[in-house]
Amino acid sequence: MTTKCADCPLRRQELFDRMTEDEVRVMQRFKVGELKVDSGTPLLMEGSNSPQLFTALRGMGLRSKLLSDGRRQVVNLVLPGDFIGLQAALMSEMGHSVEATTAMTLCVFDRSEFWSFFRDNPRRAFAISWLAAVEEHFLGDALTTLGQRTALQAVAWALIKVFSRGQHLDLVHKNRMPFPYRQQDIADALGLSLVHTNRTLKQLRERQLVSWQDGELVVIDPQKLADVAMVESIELVTRPLV
Repeated sequence: MTTKCADCPLRRQELFDRMTEDEVRVMQRFKVGELKVDSGTPLLMEGSNSPQLFTALRGMGLRSKLLSDGRRQVVNLVLPGDFIGLQAALMSEMGHSVEATTAMTLCVFDRSEFWSFFRDNPRRAFAISWLAAVEEHFLGDALTTLGQRTALQAVAWALIKVFSRGQHLDLVHKNRMPFPYRQQDIADALGLSLVHTNRTLKQLRERQLVSWQDGELVVIDPQKLADVAMVESIELVTRPLV
């Protein structure tokens, strides 16, 4: 059964800004349905012009770009609450691909209604613009990581970022969260070889900061991991939910 926006479980999470009753009704009108996909399903392809936009309601995925020789750059991980397809909505085609890492449930929106949605709902339009600005900020931080952080600092940065998001999505229990990604995904995100990534994770494990096995990430001391990553704050910054 399709989840009504008024009953959306994500709205209860502290990560997301509160929505007015009018905003909930606006989102319900914009939403055209839900889509359930299996692990490994491509959601959007680089260069494609999708008629649909999505919000990840449940499950996890990743965004990536592929070079002509087959090498891959992971751009970001997709977690519940992420809005997917904004780039295609504004630029007519996707600059990266999005794939489901786990089984996912997606809220579906009609891209043809996007401009009317912007015109008629300025508060919601601002929320989407805010998400685009946050994505730009994240990519700047990621570029700094690729260029300036050491491998140890970079892996620590990636793990504390996703762990912090997981905490505020109620995915973390007793410092444990589902983390269904491969070491190759982290390596491709950080421009490291798989061997280097494995050795770096071993260093973090030996320092008793993290453990990652069998699809589960355990962050033993979040603050110390943040210190290694040179992340000044891991405090909650709320964000809009689309």
